[in-house]
Amino acid sequence: MSSVIVFQGEIGAYSHLACLKFYPDLTPLPCASFAEAFKAVQSGQAKLAMIPVENTVAGRVSDIYHLLPEGGLHIIGENYLPIHHQLLAVKGAKLADIKIARSHPMALGQVRKRLSRMGIKPIVDTDTAGAAKAVSELGNKSVAAIASIVAGETYGLNVLAADIEDAAHNTTRFLTLSETPLDIAAGGVPVVTSFVFKVRSVPSALYKALGGFATNGVNMTKLESYMVGGSFSAAQFYADVEGHPDDDAMKHALEELSFFTENVTILGTYPADDLRKGQASS
Repeated sequence: MSSVIVFQGEIGAYSHLACLKFYPDLTPLPCASFAEAFKAVQSGQAKLAMIPVENTVAGRVSDIYHLLPEGGLHIIGENYLPIHHQLLAVKGAKLADIKIARSHPMALGQVRKRLSRMGIKPIVDTDTAGAAKAVSELGNKSVAAIASIVAGETYGLNVLAADIEDAAHNTTRFLTLSETPLDIAAGGVPVVTSFVFKVRSVPSALYKALGGFATNGVNMTKLESYMVGGSFSAAQFYADVEGHPDDDAMKHALEELSFFTENVTILGTYPADDLRKGQASS
């Protein structure tokens, strides 16, 4: 069995930090794309994949919602990672020198107000650590990167401004993916169940499909829609609910859901992160 956990990005990316924090016994391996990370697990090259899905400031990572139902992997865990962004530059640069800052679009969205106040123009890059690496190689004192302190240390950059995220609650939710589903019994620790579904083309189908969760007291914490099949009329939905498919309430809710959907695919049932309750109430 492989002892590797893959992530998208360069060494020092926040996904890399999540691997180190939550799976310290596994060896992190960077991948150029999310699709490449999925393939590494599918092929057996890696045991797990660490994938970001949403941030409390910048919102969802949209690419993931297409890969999750198509990638053939199972969600076996969730983890919340507080995110602290650093303004990084080459040695000798001063804050007054910085004209532009490079980073991943999600990271730039999390520091937008702070960059505006500093008069720094944001420039989109492939990922945070990749931006730090590029700034290091460029050697231009007017160009900075928005990335983690580990990325700065990895690529020999100085911190010109620390913890510049716009909100103190800035947190990213990561999902852990495996080729094998997690065997977890009902009635134990609090769990989350994630699934995708496509509603039938009938009036009020979505309203009726979701009604079973409300009437059975099942808490739905996330519902995302996205287009499939190149059509504006074909929408698929991703949902997170708190509960186990074997719970009586969940059984009834899923049964009612099936009446109004073309298909329902369970992506995983896994332990809820300890910080979930705090994030939901904030």
